[in-house]
Amino acid sequence: MTSNASDSTSLADTPLSTTPFPREDARGIARAFLPGHVLGNRYDYYYTLTKLRTDPLYPGVLQALRPTTAPVLDLGCGLGLLAHALRADGQSLPFTGVDIDAAKIRRGRAVAARAGLADVRLDVLDLGVGLPDHRGSVTILDVLQYLSPERQRELLGNVIAMLVPGARLVIRSGLADDTPRSRTTRITDRLANLAGWMQERAKSYPTADGLRSQLEGAGLQTTLRPLYGDTPFNNWLITGIRA
Repeated sequence: MTSNASDSTSLADTPLSTTPFPREDARGIARAFLPGHVLGNRYDYYYTLTKLRTDPLYPGVLQALRPTTAPVLDLGCGLGLLAHALRADGQSLPFTGVDIDAAKIRRGRAVAARAGLADVRLDVLDLGVGLPDHRGSVTILDVLQYLSPERQRELLGNVIAMLVPGARLVIRSGLADDTPRSRTTRITDRLANLAGWMQERAKSYPTADGLRSQLEGAGLQTTLRPLYGDTPFNNWLITGIRA
């Protein structure tokens, strides 16, 4: 099932949620990432809790996906946190997440199974090699900057072809411009790579004009809105809807 295309007509007029999860809501989602043993490693729990409490990413993405029931493919899913956020939000759409980091996928699978998440699949996949078969919505969250401009355009072209009527392409990305936020984003991503949390080093940040041109050129109703909230980063939410 997908939403009616008319559900998308007021997208640009709907205020975007730009605040992180409230404390108790964040704890409720992050609790799934607690270790099974009292002496177990709590790194993933504290990471997810901090992410949910400080970054408006997931409330914004949940809002963007709420009008559709199309299956979602999450490219660069990490631990699969979006699946947990979707279920906590009452969204039961089938979820497939892929990521190049096999260790995160292994831990994410274990957590999803322990939490009893239905219709959730996490797989190891290098986006530079190929994409899974999929028809529905697609999310690309904080991934594009790790690809070359040519690969970004190729990837977007491929995922746009996956969209069914009423489905959504939801992108969160830092954008290239001359603002201090853009410089802070580049520095932080570099530090994340040096610290080992991100296996890949950022290659190129897309521009607002470039993204809008490709998505609108493919016939998608497109909006670009800032989603940095109180963070210092130049993160934007880009949503394209297939009529």
